[in-house]
Amino acid sequence: MTGDKGLILLIEDEPQMRRFLRVTLQSHGYRLSEAASGQEGLAEAAVRNPDVVLLDLGLPDMDGIDVTRNLREWSEVPVIVISAREQEEDKIRALDAGADDYLTKPFGAGELLARIRVAIRHREIQQTGQREPVFVLGDLRIDFSSRIVSLRGKELHLTPIEYRLLAVLARNAGKVITHTHLLKEVWGPVYSDQTQYLRVYMTQLRRKIETDPARPKYLLNEPGVGYRLRIDTDQGR
Repeated sequence: MTGDKGLILLIEDEPQMRRFLRVTLQSHGYRLSEAASGQEGLAEAAVRNPDVVLLDLGLPDMDGIDVTRNLREWSEVPVIVISAREQEEDKIRALDAGADDYLTKPFGAGELLARIRVAIRHREIQQTGQREPVFVLGDLRIDFSSRIVSLRGKELHLTPIEYRLLAVLARNAGKVITHTHLLKEVWGPVYSDQTQYLRVYMTQLRRKIETDPARPKYLLNEPGVGYRLRIDTDQGR
C-alpha cells in the first residue's frame, strides 16, 4: 500500500515487536520513528511532532504511564498504549494519565490499524475544531443539534441521562472511556465512584439500541475499565 498516512512514533524496547510494527505500519503507508526508551521517546516526540504515539509501558528507564503524563504536559498527540500488562488497574491508570487507547499484547495488525485510524481522525477533529452535527454508525443516527437519536429510521425515546451517556461515547467513538470519566461527564464529579448507576443505564441503553443486548454490536464493555462505542473500522469493514 502506498501513500503517506502520517507519522507514527513507536516507543518500544523489544526488538521483535519493533520489527513486527515496522513492517506492518510501513506496508500500510505510515512513516515510522522509533525509540527504545522513555527519554528517547519524549525527545523524538518534541522534535518530530508525530500524528500518533504507540507506547509500551515496560520501558528500561521509566514507566510508560510517566511518559504519558509528561507528554500531556505539552502535547495532545494521541497515545495508544501497547503493553503485555493485562491488569485492569494498569489500563485504568494509563487512560487516566492521558492515553487515548490501550491494546494488550499480543494483538492483531488489523485491530491496531483500526485504532490508529480512530486516533488520527480524533486529532484532525481536535485540530480543526470541527465536529459533525450528525453522527451515523450503521443503522444508528445521532443528531447532536436536535438531540434526536434514531435507529433504522425510527426515533428512539431516550431519557436525558441515556442520551448524555450515548453522546459522550459517540463523540469519542472507538475510544475506551473509563467508568470514572463517564460518571463525571454524565452525572458529575460527586458520582465518580457510583459504577452501579453506569451499569443500570448502560443495560437500559443496550435494550433500546442493540438487536441482541447480550451480544452488543455498538456498546462494548471493556471489563473492569469502561465502555467503548464500536465503529465500522473496528469491525474490519
